Amino acid sequence: MEKITVQTVIECFDHPEELSGDEQMLLAEAKKAMNNAYAPYSRFHVGAALILENGKIQLGNNQENAAYPSGLCAERVAIFAAGAQYPGISVSKIAITARSLDFLTDHPIAPCGACRQSMLEYELNQKKPITVIMMGETGKVYRVSGIQQLLPISFSEEGLKKM
Repeated sequence: MEKITVQTVIECFDHPEELSGDEQMLLAEAKKAMNNAYAPYSRFHVGAALILENGKIQLGNNQENAAYPSGLCAERVAIFAAGAQYPGISVSKIAITARSLDFLTDHPIAPCGACRQSMLEYELNQKKPITVIMMGETGKVYRVSGIQQLLPISFSEEGLKKM
């Protein structure tokens, strides 16, 4: 038997002001997107903002539906829209934030597994890491240097190739 150790490196900031100017701006855009979320069932509003290599910013927010699981998370809304509107342009960074109408989100909000897998597809295709910035309403901010930090043992097109 062999044991494999997987390590994830997360940079933790006490305040968003410790981030670079473009990362602070991206978080502010994610907050704007969060305000337009459609979340009447969970009452949990998530916003995402990503910046492309060409400087364009794409927003996304969660879109719920009474017929679960027909809705879509903010991260996938943003990354799929960027892929549709700016094909072939690499994603540099994505910021994610959230607030609940029922409680204070005082910790960083991480993407769900489906969003991690979807973002990983873009990261692998562009052959460049996508920085992920995560924050709640208040509290610390997390930053990771690529989706593979959040999904270290992942499924990719390699798993689909026949020998």
